Amino acid sequence: MDEVPIDTDNIRLGQFLKLANLIDSGSDAKAVIADGLVRVNGEVERRRGRQLAPGDRVEFAAHSAVVKAP
Repeated sequence: MDEVPIDTDNIRLGQFLKLANLIDSGSDAKAVIADGLVRVNGEVERRRGRQLAPGDRVEFAAHSAVVKAP
């Protein structure tokens, strides 16, 4: 599991997937989230705009990343 620092207090899920290098582009994020392939804190998340805060764990394709405080 990787810890990915963010520059702000929170970040949208789609942005975080790209920042954590779990996907290549915003359109890829939209597709994998809509297909129910992304989990946040163990639960399927289908909202690309979901706000993540430090400590949230994101899982996709057998990889996981945790949002780290700025």
